[in-house]
Amino acid sequence: MDGTAPEVLTALRGLPGGSPVLAASARIAGLWLVGGAVRDVLLGEVVRDLDLAVEGDLDAVVGALGSSIEAHDRFGTATVRTEDGGLVNLVRTRTETYARPGALPDVQPAGIDEDLARRDFTINARAVALPGGEVRAVPHAREDLEARVLRVLHPRSFEDDPTRVLRLARYASRMGLTVEPATAELAERASLATVSGDRVGNEVRLLLGEPDPVRALSEGARWAGEPVRAPDPAAAGLALPDDGRRDLLLLAAADMDARALGYTAEEAARVERARDAAVLAGALRAATRPSEVAAAARGWPVEAVALAGALGAGEQARAWLDDLRHVRLAISGHDLLAAGVPEGPEVGRRLATALARRLDGELAAGREAELEAALAA
Repeated sequence: MDGTAPEVLTALRGLPGGSPVLAASARIAGLWLVGGAVRDVLLGEVVRDLDLAVEGDLDAVVGALGSSIEAHDRFGTATVRTEDGGLVNLVRTRTETYARPGALPDVQPAGIDEDLARRDFTINARAVALPGGEVRAVPHAREDLEARVLRVLHPRSFEDDPTRVLRLARYASRMGLTVEPATAELAERASLATVSGDRVGNEVRLLLGEPDPVRALSEGARWAGEPVRAPDPAAAGLALPDDGRRDLLLLAAADMDARALGYTAEEAARVERARDAAVLAGALRAATRPSEVAAAARGWPVEAVALAGALGAGEQARAWLDDLRHVRLAISGHDLLAAGVPEGPEVGRRLATALARRLDGELAAGREAELEAALAA
């Protein structure tokens, strides 16, 4: 046992999921704490979840920990939510081969040493046996962790799985790690062209989920290039309401194609509209009355309005996002029909006129005043 084990085991006892994992390891042999949890404890970083490599029956470990919330039989993986709220990622120890560059791996069961050898970076290729504390690692794992260096395990790493270059960007941006020169050279030659848009999109989502997503995307663009782009850093400070999506705003600010990255049609449409924020900004800047601001902004996603605010329409964008878009009439078309207004476009025109007067402060709120204004329009 080197100095790694006591520190990691002590930290594990205080982490969500740690106690259930240790309890399971007392009954089930062949459990190893691996990857990010070991790395983050030793680097003093926040441990987000626990990664367990299992030399044996994965189903038995799932049953001992709780209920599986996700499983991939092809790869021998599962994710479990423990009773204390911990998230535990399980993987059957394995080897990997790739039929072609960028393909999903073909896997075969193997021991822990072979499992560590197929991982992405040396800092993630360290394992602590549970509950005993035996440590296994690939060459350079300890030195690279102490030096805060990212190093791939073999020269074909980025060719086999080009998405690893986006993981490199994610680790570098979050933890301030440097990239070992030979690894940097390999990363600069990597291409995401052999990988599906959905897989690239999954990695982009992880970049967007980082504590500093702008920095993470910028690192992604630096190392991977297209289709990853860096947004204007000012986008990170834009205020979004609760119904806004920071990730969609940043995709738009970076002029990225969300549909090609596997986002849903609705999400991609919001991003596409937000990419046209310059058009909206021009209309908002020309608006001098609240009703004109509302007419310009209505129908645009909130991400587009926020970006338009950064393009010189800040006052108008804030007015719409914070106040104007929430103004509603107390009356509806049914009230106008009941008052004798014939069914058709005239109903909508009268309601729009009453709402504009409300927005401009010319009309008090309330059914009586609004109905009178709509009937007089």
